[in-house]
Amino acid sequence: MIKTLALAAITATLATAAMAQDPAHRSGEEAVAPYTVSNANAGTSPFEGEAMLQAFHGREGIDRIVDDMLDRSVADPRISEIFALTDMVRLRRTLKEQFCYILNGGCDYTGRDMVQSHADLGLQPADMGALVEHLQLAMDAEGVPFHTQNRFLAKLAPMRRDVVTR
Repeated sequence: MIKTLALAAITATLATAAMAQDPAHRSGEEAVAPYTVSNANAGTSPFEGEAMLQAFHGREGIDRIVDDMLDRSVADPRISEIFALTDMVRLRRTLKEQFCYILNGGCDYTGRDMVQSHADLGLQPADMGALVEHLQLAMDAEGVPFHTQNRFLAKLAPMRRDVVTR
């Protein structure tokens, strides 16, 4: 019983320390190195107005799109290895925040900037192409109009230079 209580106390202390280092840490996520939380980390500015958010069917639509895109990516043998050691709980949360922020959905982005979050992945142009393909399929499945998809992809495109490192 004493050993169990001691182990619980140590675990709680380590979890608290991890959260102190990672300002955006959420339950179920692995801690990351300290960084400054800022909407500027999202990689671009949000669209004006509500039209884009409505075309994506609000936050619920964003959630479905991100989940679908990541499920397709994890299942794709071309890029599944990239996600093998990824904290998928954190990735899903931060991508949903990022998309919501960019689509002017009233969300703040709490993830790291694009350079920091992709630095150790060694992504190649083909990897980015596969991910964009999965995003397009997910937007299609959600019924996002083609011209709206193109506007969104154009907003994301400049991030490529910070994401593709090989």
